[in-house]
Amino acid sequence: MIQRAYRAGQTARRSAAPAMAVVALATASLVTGSPAAKAAGTTEPEVKWRACPAYSDDVLRSRGVTDQRMPEFRALMSRTECGTVGVPLDYRKPDGRQITVAITRLKAADQARRLGSIALNPGGPGGSGYLMPIDTVMRNKEAARLGDRYDLIGFDPRGVGYSTKIDCLPSGPGGGEPPPSPGEGEPPPSPGGEKPGPLTEEAAKLIYDRGVAMNDACGRSDPAFLGRLTTVNVARDLDRVRIALGEKKWNFLGVSWGTRLGVIYRSTFPGKVNRMFLDSVVSPRYSVDDFVVDTAAAAERNFSRMAAWIALRHDTYGFGTTQKGVRAAVLELRQKYDADPKRFTDLGMAVDGSVIARFAMQDSPEWPQVSKALKELRGETGPTAPPTVKEILDKGAGRMVPGAPEVQNATMRQAVACNEDPSRLGFSAAWAAHQRLLERNPVTGRASRFFIECAGWPLPVQKMPVRRTGGSLVLSGHRYEAGTPYEWTTQTRSAIGGTVFTVDDDVHGSVLKRPDCAADLVAYFTTGRIDRGCDGVLSTS
Repeated sequence: MIQRAYRAGQTARRSAAPAMAVVALATASLVTGSPAAKAAGTTEPEVKWRACPAYSDDVLRSRGVTDQRMPEFRALMSRTECGTVGVPLDYRKPDGRQITVAITRLKAADQARRLGSIALNPGGPGGSGYLMPIDTVMRNKEAARLGDRYDLIGFDPRGVGYSTKIDCLPSGPGGGEPPPSPGEGEPPPSPGGEKPGPLTEEAAKLIYDRGVAMNDACGRSDPAFLGRLTTVNVARDLDRVRIALGEKKWNFLGVSWGTRLGVIYRSTFPGKVNRMFLDSVVSPRYSVDDFVVDTAAAAERNFSRMAAWIALRHDTYGFGTTQKGVRAAVLELRQKYDADPKRFTDLGMAVDGSVIARFAMQDSPEWPQVSKALKELRGETGPTAPPTVKEILDKGAGRMVPGAPEVQNATMRQAVACNEDPSRLGFSAAWAAHQRLLERNPVTGRASRFFIECAGWPLPVQKMPVRRTGGSLVLSGHRYEAGTPYEWTTQTRSAIGGTVFTVDDDVHGSVLKRPDCAADLVAYFTTGRIDRGCDGVLSTS
């Protein structure tokens, strides 16, 4: 979580390339009229199985696989089948332009008692799920049991990874875990560099204008393709994968934006879902502006929990013995660094109030480390960065590893978000909204960058179908989470039904990460029954 936040913080301070050269990477597009194209259009879809990619040790390390666990990963990879399924780019023109969706299948370990298939999605939009079956099995012993009686199906949505895609925006490093997006999300890099300290209206206008130009150039690069990057089209692709795999019905596990995909799939193909588990549920109404407001408010609320935790450890951190006192002290520190940003000789970025705000909005497992960093910043004197501050900020840099599978595609993320987002504010309204956000969230609001994601996007807004349907559905909400606030879970239940499963933590998508929660998830897919919640991931000290 810290790593994601600081990758965003660093990219916000880099100037983007001037109007973005558009690079088309049309991987594996099919030619209309070919047998494969016909299979993807008017006849039953099929899987074209092929050899799976080979990954170097360095690639695996970049994805967080330790040397000790590499044999386990490679054993699972040897059991994995890889292929592609042809689909129409535009479902209104099934015999028109064809694209491919890359899939993986990790077959159930106990084929004699196999219960079916579970399609997996880790979030996004723009997140790759190609290796999610292996990632899931390697989480912990309880999560691994999901693969005992189910085939686990991973896939790269259209526009991502090994599926057909184009790139007109810069993507991040290949390795690591995908960031969360609406509800999870980091927007693309800010199109204009920002000076440390509070943002001025003049600088914000420059950022806005560059963002409009960048979005316009991207959206016009291949409007036929980019206009078909929507959640409902990914859901349609997913159903063609189901047919190609020979499943009359199947199951679905989605995290973050994957919960939106699950809701849309369920709404579009109501008779094709057996069991569906959605973790860190996004809002049933889709608006990037509402997303920013809701997540900022949730982050500020969660800081109150962090302040109370710090107050209980005054002897360690020295910020005060009450929640109110700690809050006042951290706010004062944020204001100090905004008034006088500090540059350290061994850091590539300045430390200003936005850095303090990002420390203050971290999840509870990070509280010991960020509290130590805040303490160091309170009393720093030297030209070099305090050690914990440097450790955190250096972790956020990331690295590109040749041959690593794409984790997050910025173009797909932007296209899906903007094709479905009705809020495309003009500059005056956007600037006023940003000022309100800072005023309402004085400690953590400075972590929110001014970047109007969809301003200037040239393609029309498309509505996505959300309907109440029958069938088994679990909505997993995290009581204190900021990335997908808990109220979105209850709003979604009101809109489409389902059973709420409450995780008593603030960690995005943590159900598979925590053995007791993962055991509940596995029990649900095995029996159809589930408890009302679990503890989740807790602070480490």
